Amino acid sequence: MMETLLYSLQWVLQFDFLGGERGALGSDDPLIKGVFLSMFAVAGFGILLNLFNAGVRKKMVDQAKLNRIMKETRAWQKERMAAMRSKNQEKMAELGKKSAYMNKMSMEMMQMNMRPMMITFVPLILIFYFVLPQLFSYTVALSPIPLNVIPGEFFQLTCTAEQAADPDHVCAEEGALYLWAWYFLSSIAFSGMIMKLTKTTMGT
Repeated sequence: MMETLLYSLQWVLQFDFLGGERGALGSDDPLIKGVFLSMFAVAGFGILLNLFNAGVRKKMVDQAKLNRIMKETRAWQKERMAAMRSKNQEKMAELGKKSAYMNKMSMEMMQMNMRPMMITFVPLILIFYFVLPQLFSYTVALSPIPLNVIPGEFFQLTCTAEQAADPDHVCAEEGALYLWAWYFLSSIAFSGMIMKLTKTTMGT
């Protein structure tokens, strides 16, 4: 849940805070040039930042306690859903007595996840907003298929043919992925593997 919130806030930073309009992240004269080099470099940033996040979680979160709370909460929720489906009023009443305790456990799990985020959030956002756009161009990878699954222009991952045909647009060719989009996708792709390798599950 916290990781999803972080990615959502990173996406929000596409917008110009003063003008309120979409601001494409990237540079007209980037330090790192070339699609292939940019593609792997941005993915590398995503991996490094995920490792940094995992390291902070490793230090700050009691993973054994988090896993215990997560298992206990899931078991209770599973029993509760089974009782509701079977309309077992006696079982539902019995499980209902533990509602306050389970809510307390869920809140504690959320607080455990929030603590490392208080440290990692600011540097991750600063790197995403100030460092990456200076190093890379507006588009850093190519997709063989369009990834704009949400209608409209509010959440575009890849450049359209119309944008590529516009000489004033940052899109150089159709199917190019924006800097923020490739960082978003590569971070999502590796975050699960990194959490498993470092045993730093979010527990939500």
